Amino acid sequence: MPNHDDNPTTMYHTGGFPKQEQDQPGLTEATMPRPDHGETTYRGAGKLTGRRALITGGDSGIGRAVAIAYAREGADVAISYLPEEQTDAEDTADLIRAAGRTALLLPGDIREEAHCVKLVEDTVETLGGLDILVLNAAYQENRNGLENLSTPEFDRVFKTNLYATLWIARTAIPHLSPGASIISTSSIQASSPSQALIDYAMTKAALVAFTQALAQQLGPAGVRVNAVAPGPIWTPLIPATSWPDKLPTFGLETPLGRAGQPAELAAAYVFLASPEASYVSGAVLPVTGGRSF
Repeated sequence: MPNHDDNPTTMYHTGGFPKQEQDQPGLTEATMPRPDHGETTYRGAGKLTGRRALITGGDSGIGRAVAIAYAREGADVAISYLPEEQTDAEDTADLIRAAGRTALLLPGDIREEAHCVKLVEDTVETLGGLDILVLNAAYQENRNGLENLSTPEFDRVFKTNLYATLWIARTAIPHLSPGASIISTSSIQASSPSQALIDYAMTKAALVAFTQALAQQLGPAGVRVNAVAPGPIWTPLIPATSWPDKLPTFGLETPLGRAGQPAELAAAYVFLASPEASYVSGAVLPVTGGRSF
């Protein structure tokens, strides 16, 4: 829960986090303290009324915060997630429906091209179209040296973070009309990579190039393409990254002195999807606690 003050150093959880580990992909219920997705704080203003959104990785973490915000801004929301994240997805769907909007649950593995195609097709069929595509799902794992990175693990990172991005965006483009948006989730790792996340950082840097190139292609069609670059954000993915010894200091190196919460990302995704960002395309919006991107 946020503290109700205006000081960004103390608005949310301060200090580090207790040592803990989860199996990938991580679940909200087992993440301590529980991440704040804006469940009790986000207030909509009708900025996305009538829009239809598809959010990958929408069950928890940043994806859940975006789903809550989009629904409270008036959008119907489809979320994709792994089958083992079903309980998180159902909780997110309840929050979307509580806002009076349609929630569409799309379980499956985005490392499979056929599933990525079906995600878009099912969203368009059920919601009646697609206006906002949020490419947020990602996989990361602590690496103990490049020489120890196996090819199957490398494939898992690249297929989740990049192949799926291409497959989903490629399928979505014919369904996007002027005013639509594509928003990807990059990372501070794109510009300030950690040695322990070398393959993850590679994919996040590639998403910057993807965003900038696709913005040039789709701009004449009136479709904007942007990215958000989070810094250290407390989500279930963090305790599932096999680095328990890093959790007591996670986020403390930022100028604001703490990790961010998923709720603090939501407004960035709302802005980029809204008419207020009508002249913003090819941009990467850092939400990093003061770290330079």
